[in-house]
Amino acid sequence: MATSFTTERQLSPYLRFSRAEWAALRNGAKLPIEATELVAMVSLSDSVSIEDVADIYLPLVRLLQLYYNASQQLYAVTNVFLGNPSKRRVPYVIGIAGSVAVGKSSTARILQTILSRLHVGLKVDLITTDGFLYSNRMLQERGIMHRKGFPDSYDRRKLIQFMADVKSGVPHLEVPIYSHLTYDIVPDGRVLIDRPDLLIVEGLNVLQRGGRPARAPQVFVSDFFDFSIYVDADEQFLQTWYIERFLRLRETAFRDPSSYFRRYAELSVDEAVATARRIWREINYVNLKQNIEPTRERAVLILEKGVHHRLEQLHLRKL
Repeated sequence: MATSFTTERQLSPYLRFSRAEWAALRNGAKLPIEATELVAMVSLSDSVSIEDVADIYLPLVRLLQLYYNASQQLYAVTNVFLGNPSKRRVPYVIGIAGSVAVGKSSTARILQTILSRLHVGLKVDLITTDGFLYSNRMLQERGIMHRKGFPDSYDRRKLIQFMADVKSGVPHLEVPIYSHLTYDIVPDGRVLIDRPDLLIVEGLNVLQRGGRPARAPQVFVSDFFDFSIYVDADEQFLQTWYIERFLRLRETAFRDPSSYFRRYAELSVDEAVATARRIWREINYVNLKQNIEPTRERAVLILEKGVHHRLEQLHLRKL
């Protein structure tokens, strides 16, 4: 049995780290944020402590800085080989994927803040792929409103073009804004992305690739990533966290008259739990199993969460 386990570890494309092992790679880096600042970065129903920042995020940022420096050196020597005098920096793109309610947005915001503060000279931008969802009107016309968040609910061509433009150094790019309150794209709302040094791209399906062979070469969002992270957790935890978030929204955002989910604000606790469980089972769980979870092993780094969102293990792809 021991021999079989050892062989399995050796054949794995990942190096596995316990929380303590990963924390030891911090290399003395100082905390650039205060515990009170985390409140604004952490999503509803998520939980991130200052210890998580010290043990998990600081070593991760150190690794990202090393990878970023190496990528810039590679671009430089390639330009020398090609006789290209251009010294333009090519943006380094970090993709973050994972299920609904796993805490992707918190991870993205914390990384952006720490990278910006520890490396003041770097311009670090963040986008979510929600902005590339088709509008509710278009989803309804296509009969896929119930599939929002599934791959076919995104304007893939527009997202791919944006990623290509980012990597090409095109200035003043505009990204549509998505409102979780109105559950739709904000008319005329835009986020400006102007030649960042690092760009973090967060979304459900950002690591997905095509499932069927195509006659012509296909391009995917993940083709533009230099580093990718998958935030992982057990299915039972994910469902629990989703229900908890739904209950908190029932007491807060759902009560806003402009909320798309205003009708859920009047549900009793039992009715709300039943509704959240049904939505999870019929939509989010299906998307997780069909489209999101299969991309887990495409990530360079897997952050594995346990009870109460505690980050417990990390899996780093071997070079």
